[in-house]
Amino acid sequence: MTSSEPVPTRPSDSADGSLFDAVATEHATIYAYGMVSAFSRPEINYLVADAMVEHRRRREEGIALLEERGVAAPLPAAGYELPMDVDDPTGAAQLAVRLEQDTATAWRAVVEQAADESVRAFGVAAMIETAVTAARWRAVLGTTPVTVAFPGGTE
Repeated sequence: MTSSEPVPTRPSDSADGSLFDAVATEHATIYAYGMVSAFSRPEINYLVADAMVEHRRRREEGIALLEERGVAAPLPAAGYELPMDVDDPTGAAQLAVRLEQDTATAWRAVVEQAADESVRAFGVAAMIETAVTAARWRAVLGTTPVTVAFPGGTE
């Protein structure tokens, strides 16, 4: 993209806007997993690798859904402010849980707003995937319960 091309903006339509936001959240999550990787214990770095593959795949599929709807996808930022400081393996695992929760929240909004059945189904699958990944990280932390009743919510 050259500097003369417009930067994609969030659509005003709630369904498209929530999908745009979910893709933007995936961009931020992928970035933040770099910090998780930097501070994770080597024996659990496979969790980071698995999560990165999952989030990258979901981001690309989300972009494709936006394109199918004629909506320009959000661009990744050059950097992101992390929601917490990380300086050890425990902090890295806590950040990973937070990332998965935030991503589940974004995809829950897609499920709530989508009128298209395939987009809603994709959002449900994304919520399930983030819930499983968050549970794996909670297990690393020794947190119980490792699951939540409804991913992306406060219930």
